[in-house]
Amino acid sequence: MVLFASILDLLDATITNIAAPTIAADLGGGAALVQWLGASYSLAMGVLLVVGGRLGDKFGRRRLFLIGITGFTLASIACGLAFDPASVIVFRVLQGGFGALLIPQGFGILAAVFPRDELAKAFGVFAPALGLSAIGGPLLAGFLIDADLFGLGWRSMFLINIVLGGLAIALAARLLPRDHGDRTVSVDGLGSGLLAAAMFGVLYGLIDGSADGWSVAPILSFVAGLVFFVLFGLRQRRAASPLIEPSLLHNRGFTSGLLLGLVYFAATSGLLFVLSLYLQDVLHRSPAQTSLGLAPIAAGIIVASIAAHQLLARLGRRLVAIGLLLTLLGTLTLLALITVTTPTPWMLVGPVFLTGLGLGACFGSIYQVTLGDIEPGESGSASGSLSAVQQLANSLGAAAVTTVYFHTTGGATAALATVAGITAVCCAVVGLLPRHAPAQSH
Repeated sequence: MVLFASILDLLDATITNIAAPTIAADLGGGAALVQWLGASYSLAMGVLLVVGGRLGDKFGRRRLFLIGITGFTLASIACGLAFDPASVIVFRVLQGGFGALLIPQGFGILAAVFPRDELAKAFGVFAPALGLSAIGGPLLAGFLIDADLFGLGWRSMFLINIVLGGLAIALAARLLPRDHGDRTVSVDGLGSGLLAAAMFGVLYGLIDGSADGWSVAPILSFVAGLVFFVLFGLRQRRAASPLIEPSLLHNRGFTSGLLLGLVYFAATSGLLFVLSLYLQDVLHRSPAQTSLGLAPIAAGIIVASIAAHQLLARLGRRLVAIGLLLTLLGTLTLLALITVTTPTPWMLVGPVFLTGLGLGACFGSIYQVTLGDIEPGESGSASGSLSAVQQLANSLGAAAVTTVYFHTTGGATAALATVAGITAVCCAVVGLLPRHAPAQSH
């Protein structure tokens, strides 16, 4: 049940990588809608992920799981019925918000149900299943759009959750163990609100400014976002139950990994979006053909993730360095190809797979290595903070890198060069990370 919910979340998180141009063409909204479709879901997920976990501790994980999966399903249906750009963005935000209530409960439920010696086996099925979902999401989106079932076009991607989400709700109500939570747990609502305001201000300023020119409104929005970030930081120092423990920010290895992960995942999230846009806008591939063209990335992620699971304990941060170098090499190869020629889809398979290997090696190692120097009592806060930051990075990357794609003369060339430059900087600072992940991580 927990795995099913995680797969459902990942499918809906990845489908707009393929579907965004089709949705924008149908509803209007242009490049701004494409950017918000990628950013809005991850924004809500990142802001509320830690809060969702705390709410489950306070009110009971089963209750929050059911609220999350029900709200997620209803928001998915609303996305499928969206009537203009604003409505689909609002419904994607709701979808991500309910996903943030849903996902943290699952892992807590597994930890409570399985004995410690069997927990690793339970988690062991997640990597291949989620890896297949990373392939399946874009493939499903591409083929549903091209099939145009019942004349629904892209809407069928979301409306299919009437069946999938309904099944998940019924199974969850029947199978999940009851728990009552701990009403003494506190939730920092003010900190979450400040973080949400900060992220929205920065994203709105970035997207609106790049689309319509840097007038007073986007500049003020961007500045307001930065001010709210400062207020969020001050709140974390004073809150009784901060989203990020202040002691973690004094740990050089943790802060280095946090920032490196934020920058790297933002860049690569934008890269995946740009590759989809390039295949559809420049090479004129259909959504289904585009999803097949990106399948080598997902295959590379799966292969490298499995290898990283075995190598992490021995290589530590060297595995991160290998992943970064593979990402850089794949991105530079793609950049060279599209600079000198208009590549055929087959010409892209090798560098796309190579990029996927880099992503898989980093996905499985950056944040585990980042936890290498923290105290055991800080692990819960640290893990939750890193998961939330990765979602926020996805949101920022989808907005920032696609801004380069849409609003510079270089288009895909400029976007790939930006990703390559960011990855090169990450390679230069990987030595600041802890040398090894915690012993139990592998």
